Parts: sequence; structure tokens; C-alpha cells
Amino acid sequence: MSDRLSASEVKRHKWWGWGLDDVTFRYDNKPAFAPFARNKVGVDLDSKQPVEPQLSDHEVPAGRLPAQVRALLVDVVGEENLREDDEYRVVHSFGRSLPDLFRVRNGRFERLVDAVVYPDSEEDVAAILRIVLEKDLVLIPYGGGSCISGSVTPDVDEQRPILTMNLGRMREVLEIDDTAGLARVEAGAYGPDLEEQLNALGWTVGHFPDSFTYSTVGGWAATRSSGMQSDKYGDIEDIVRGLRMVHPDGVAVTKPIPGRDSGPSVHEMILGSEGRLGVITEVTVQVHRVAPVRQVIAYMYPDWEHGIRGMHAIARSTDVTPTFTRLSDGPETEFSLSMVKEPSSTKGRVAAKVQDGLFAYLRSKGWDTTNEMSISYVCFEGSKESVEQQKSMVKKLVKSAGGITLGAGPGAIYDQKKFDTPYLRDFLLNYQVFGDVCDTGATWSSINEVHARVYDAFYAVQEEQGLPGFMFCHMSHSYHAGACLYFTFAFPYSSDEQALEQYHAAKNAVQQTFVDLGSTVSHHHAVGTEHQPWITEDIGEVGVRMVRGLLADNDPGRNLNPGKITTP
Repeated sequence: MSDRLSASEVKRHKWWGWGLDDVTFRYDNKPAFAPFARNKVGVDLDSKQPVEPQLSDHEVPAGRLPAQVRALLVDVVGEENLREDDEYRVVHSFGRSLPDLFRVRNGRFERLVDAVVYPDSEEDVAAILRIVLEKDLVLIPYGGGSCISGSVTPDVDEQRPILTMNLGRMREVLEIDDTAGLARVEAGAYGPDLEEQLNALGWTVGHFPDSFTYSTVGGWAATRSSGMQSDKYGDIEDIVRGLRMVHPDGVAVTKPIPGRDSGPSVHEMILGSEGRLGVITEVTVQVHRVAPVRQVIAYMYPDWEHGIRGMHAIARSTDVTPTFTRLSDGPETEFSLSMVKEPSSTKGRVAAKVQDGLFAYLRSKGWDTTNEMSISYVCFEGSKESVEQQKSMVKKLVKSAGGITLGAGPGAIYDQKKFDTPYLRDFLLNYQVFGDVCDTGATWSSINEVHARVYDAFYAVQEEQGLPGFMFCHMSHSYHAGACLYFTFAFPYSSDEQALEQYHAAKNAVQQTFVDLGSTVSHHHAVGTEHQPWITEDIGEVGVRMVRGLLADNDPGRNLNPGKITTP
């Protein structure tokens, strides 16, 4: 095991937004983006020069951690691994949901965590939990802080001292079973740390959520994460085969073997529990040998309906096993084209001319290349022979559904930029524009209706509010019975005072449409507090009663991340 990082060395978000301080979204090298933003949401990007928020402009409330409790915690982790300074407390008091980002940027610090503690072992975690229970504190486990569901945000009405436990020092791959294809991993390993350690030995876990660079394997398990390569590698419940969780009564352990649980699954109870049953300290994940060849191919369809036919055919094919399949609808394709950088090389300028020629040809064939045309990406992994064979079969399926093959160029660009989108939300907030996402799972038989009805609901509420807005969607995470629909919407809010009310009106309309149509309240963004209003409609009254009983029995004092998933 390598030397442990100190608390100050653990990666964390900037206090007011996503990711590192020196990474931002730029539009000056994307000539189509400013006109696109002006047309869709009425914002002139050249009207102001954004100013980076400064924490010193806001008053940060003092922490409430009693001196006696502080001394006990220092005895466990050491002085350098207990942080009470303002920036650490602010960073750890907000996830990265849009309401979180709006509140933090505006200094709305109604209730911050009182301290952040960094354990370096399961024994430390257990010792901290004992202090929490003995002193009646509140404990919030923290992975990367990337959640957009309110899962790490403290309750503003909580009067007890609140402690956040950051597991970022616990980031090692402990053991790999080559024969079984299993790896034991500490829960605080960020996605890049995990893949770097596995790749060095020829392995991959294959789990790449949009939040990959700022999320941890323990966080993935605690929130039922899904990665963009789930078509091949599965969702997190397929990947995590066993785990360890520090519980008020000891350590819960699930075995990483097939058919692991007898009776109701303890393993499944812990997955998605969002810290309400205890602190996940270690997971055993399924790993795979890194494929010798990986290629992402782009396709284009005349519209969403033709694209869905193609996606359905690929998902149901018995001969094709892609790593991921993704389909952008017309509005998202239009957005993607607005993000293309101005060509700076001869090769780039030639490619742009080829694209212009292709689009002209498609228009001559009756395609709407502005609003309807839908781009798709399919990833293939394996031997060279296997990849070529599968590409050939998918090309035929796409053609049968009315699409065309664009090739590897656009696919490679998508693969390189797939983790950059979250920075756009911070950029838009500089211009009083909200940009956010909602996701759901739908069956193939209902997917087109859900797609259409969500658009209707969003634009209806925007009309009621008298605000412009723009929405787009992509399909991802294909399954035998259906797929995930991932909607993105943006609109300018009228004032700071009305902002969150206007945001919730738009998001609530989308979420309510999901459940009204029998889809899930969320496919992979957890419950937290953001999706809690629909939990009864999602899992039923009896289901909610069962979950409440589980949580109340295991945490009667409501010390473990209370208020998430369900109300008391």
C-alpha cells in the first residue's frame, strides 16, 4: 500500500463549481455557440465579462463542533486530517446539483457542516462512527461530492453538530484475483485513480459515469451509479460483487460470489443507501482485461424515431455486443454542432468542407439537417477481427433503420470530450442561465411517448413562466427491455429572488411526467432530497414503508445522513 495522502492533498472541487480552478468552459473557439445561445435562450454572451466568485465576499457561519468532540476526532485521524476552515466546510456542504450551485455561488450558507474528517482505514471509520453515536452527531459520508440529488447536503434545520467524512485518503486497489476477475478496492478511490491502478496491470472496471473524474467507487455504490459503458460492463449493481460497510453494530460484509445472499439481499439493501445505513469502506468489483482495440463510430439518422429503431435493433441483436450505444435527438445534435471548434489545421478545414457537402446531400434527400437529424455513437471493443465484424453488422442494422455511417472521426472527438460537459453549467450560471438534467428509464414500447411528453411538459411550464427555454435529449444505457432517456434543459431565470422557484417549476414538470407515464423518477442520479418528492409514486406506499422501517431500525437516532431517500 502506498503512502496515504493527507487531507490537504485529496482532490476536491472548487468551492463554487465543478472541478479544478483552472478548468473552465470556453466558447471563443466555438464560432457557432454564441449565436446558438442567443437564439435558444436569449443570452448575449458578449454582454458581460464573467467574474469568478470569491468566498471572501460572503460571510461563512462559524462551525459548531464542541471542543471535546474535536479532541476525540483528532485522537483518531490526527490534527492535519480534521478540517474546520471555511473553504473545506463550504465545499463539503454542497453537492453539485443546480440548487446547490446556485446557493453556494450566492453565499446562501444557511447550514454548513461543522467539520470534515479524513479517515485512512476502516478502523478509523468505525472509531469515528462510535464518536458520532456517543455524542449524538450527524454523519454524512462523502465521496467526490459530484452528486446532483442533494445526497451530501445537510438539512438546514439540523441543530446537532454535523460531521462530513471524506474517504479520499482511502483510494487503493488492495488485491486483484486474476482467476475470478475481481478487485478489492477502497471506497475513496476516484474513477481516474481506480483506472490508473487497474490499467497498469492490464485491467479495467469499465465504469465511466459523466462524473468519472470527480466521483468515487464508494459513491458509485452508495448512489446506484450507472456508467456510459453499461451496455457491456453493467450498472454498478452488476459491477460491485461484494462490499464492506461500517454499521452502528459492526461491519456488514457481503460475499463476492455468485448467488451471494440467502433470503432478501443485504447486498442490495446497501447499494443505493446513500450513507443512511453506514459507511461503505471497501468494494469488490468485477474487472475485465483491457481490450486490444477500442473504437467509437458515429452514425446519423434522419430523425429521432428512425434512430430509436436502430438503437432497438442493436440492443436486441444476438450477434452484437457494443460497449455503449448513444442516440442524440435533433435538438441535442444541433447543440453538439454548436460546440464544434473552429478548424485550425488544413485537415480540420477539409473535414468541415466534407461535412458541409454531406449535409447538402442529405438535404437533397429530404433530411432536416437543422432540427431533426439525430447523431448516434456506438463503441466497439475487442480484438481487431471482432471489432471489424461487429462494426459491419451494426452498419447493416443502421442502414436498415434509415441511417448512415459517418465513421470514426466524430466518434473519437466525442470519446475525448465526454467528461467536459459539467463545466458548461458553471459557465451558464455566470449569465443567469440555469442548465440542468433529468434522467429516467423507459421501455422500448414507451420511449417515444416519454420523449415527446417531457418536451411538451417543459415548454408548457416555460410558457406559463414567460421565459424562453431550450431542451434536448439523448438515449443511453440500453437494455433488453428499454433504455435511459437523459434530458438537458436550459433557461434564463428572471431574478435571484425567483430563480429557484422557476427552476423547480421546470424540473418538477419533467419529473412528474416521468412518473405519470410509469417511468422511473431517475435512472442513475440517486434520490437524495431532489427526487424525494416522487419516491412514493416511484416505489409505492408499501415500498416506502418498507424502506422507512429498514432505515429506522438501523439508525434509530437519525445520526446517519438523515433526511435522504425518504422523510422520517
